[in-house]
Amino acid sequence: MQSFQLNERASTVPTVLSYTREDWQKGYNSLKEEFDYWIEDIEGEIPPELHGTLFRNGPGLLDINGQMIHHPFDGDGMICAITFDSGRAHFRNRFVRSEGYLAEQAAGRILYRGVFGTQKPGGWLANAFDFRLKNIANTNILYWGDKLLALWEAAEPHRLDPTTLETIGLDRLDGVLKPGDAFAAHPWIDPACNQDDGAPCLVNFSIKPGLSSTITLFEFNPAGKLLRKHAHSVPGFAFIHDFVITPDYAIFFQNPVSFNPLPFLFGKSGPGECITFNPEKPTRIAVIPRAVGSKKDKKPDLAFETHAGFVFHHANAFQDSDEIVIDSVCYGSLPSVEAGADFRETAFEKLAPGQLWRFRLNLTTQQVQRELLESQCCEFPYVHPAKAGRSHRYIYMGAADVAEGNAPLQAILKVDVESGERQLWSAAPQGYVSEPIFVPRSSAAFKDGLPTDTLVGAEDDGWLLTLVYNAAHERSEVVILDARNLHQEPVARLRLKHHVPYGLHGSFTPHCFLNE
Repeated sequence: MQSFQLNERASTVPTVLSYTREDWQKGYNSLKEEFDYWIEDIEGEIPPELHGTLFRNGPGLLDINGQMIHHPFDGDGMICAITFDSGRAHFRNRFVRSEGYLAEQAAGRILYRGVFGTQKPGGWLANAFDFRLKNIANTNILYWGDKLLALWEAAEPHRLDPTTLETIGLDRLDGVLKPGDAFAAHPWIDPACNQDDGAPCLVNFSIKPGLSSTITLFEFNPAGKLLRKHAHSVPGFAFIHDFVITPDYAIFFQNPVSFNPLPFLFGKSGPGECITFNPEKPTRIAVIPRAVGSKKDKKPDLAFETHAGFVFHHANAFQDSDEIVIDSVCYGSLPSVEAGADFRETAFEKLAPGQLWRFRLNLTTQQVQRELLESQCCEFPYVHPAKAGRSHRYIYMGAADVAEGNAPLQAILKVDVESGERQLWSAAPQGYVSEPIFVPRSSAAFKDGLPTDTLVGAEDDGWLLTLVYNAAHERSEVVILDARNLHQEPVARLRLKHHVPYGLHGSFTPHCFLNE
């Protein structure tokens, strides 16, 4: 999300920047090679008890044979796997061999339009009434039910071999999905589901937007079998990227936007460029009960309204008596995707940042209260996996190095929502960070390879894993931080032989996938 910015002006412009645009731009060069090697260039020591695999997903190709795509979110998905075993680490990356990726690599040119504005060569005549969208599988990566799934929210997942990262093909989850069905890129693992006698389950959704939009909720057991599926209608066009859960509810922020399909139909814009933010309208919040029961016992869907704003990512949610509490990174407006603009020329310092807010939804009065938790520019929030849907104390995020205004993500920020204490580790001036992934220190935090809802030690007793682009050397590093104290130097820096373009999301599994 390094390139998503706002139309609003920043309230404060730093007098001294912590970065240069030229350095930041280098992280958007394509990585066309695929690697497989043990990481040998290490500063510090890899904790020997850190055992498992960090999977990362993101756009690896920002051009097709020299033809630049319009926005990085249109780039083909590339999976990285960093496997930790006995104090060593192994790196592997491979592109998802989607149908579109293979076709464009064979043709050596862009063949598909992109959601965020990428067009085929030839102008509007070549693009008009071509509604094919390439499943780019570039947003998230998840190991569940003995399957490694690359996710992109507008279509089915791609299944990969977790050891080699070779593409097996589209996966419709044993018939749960039909051809072309959506499956969102932000699933949650409920570590102890109320409806399944405390067993973990995977919760995800799909959305079908329109004049009214349909949200379908899915829940799967650890073997990947469908437990529950139910659809719900919300009024108006819904553009929803992420959601949150509690033990009883799934919560969706319906951002106040509208969609005009005509520029897309006539070949002039991508769908993302046809979305308009409506600041005069409220943000709607849909609260959907997760339980599936009889009509007599089933709780009704609830709807709330709050100030206009835009949310891409939530940190977490939990129930507090008769309230639902949600911590989210909020923007004052929808970051625009402009036709003809070059995302590499973003003027960060002139634009407003995303900030961490807390929302309280009163289930009795249906009133909403909101509170600013962190004003520093931030994104990609993450909590301890045992705290998913439960009350949490710590949130970890990518953040700007500077305290005010907007800037690229160059730091990892830890916020204590109980005490207000904050810690910051910075890679500035020439380092650019990715989403931090929290890994509990104790292996007892996992059972059968899945997180439990029982804390082993303190909530921050673990490591933060983040991929950092080092512009000085034009290489990337896997940085291991002690989550208890971000003021100290990293536990280890694992320097790769190459760079990895800025990515999106990832996940950690205690399974160690290595060739014999």
